[in-house]
Amino acid sequence: QVQVAESGGMLVQPGGSLRLSCEVSGGTLGVYAIGWFRQAPGKGRKGVSCISSSGFITDLEDSSKGRFTISRDKAANTVFLQMDSLRIEDTGIYHCAAGALSCEVVTKKPRVWGQGTKVTVSA
Repeated sequence: QVQVAESGGMLVQPGGSLRLSCEVSGGTLGVYAIGWFRQAPGKGRKGVSCISSSGFITDLEDSSKGRFTISRDKAANTVFLQMDSLRIEDTGIYHCAAGALSCEVVTKKPRVWGQGTKVTVSA
């Protein structure tokens, strides 16, 4: 049974950078798409970025375009979210989710969610 686990969240100043990791177990990136989602304080979960099982990338929001980069290491079965030029509004719990093959599946009916990693952007 596929599972995902996030890490890398921490307190960072505006303009700083972080790299989040989503480690996948019980399945391979060759058959699972992985999406990153943010839950801001007091708000619902919102899609950030996704990479399909074939490596196709989909931006799920406009505010992080050009600042956040999703990538993966298939050998390590890990997906990364490189976050640069961080803003206060990027604050939240970042979750990754796995779904079969495509980003459309991840955003509509993911197989599993991680517990999340907390990112706080503050001066």
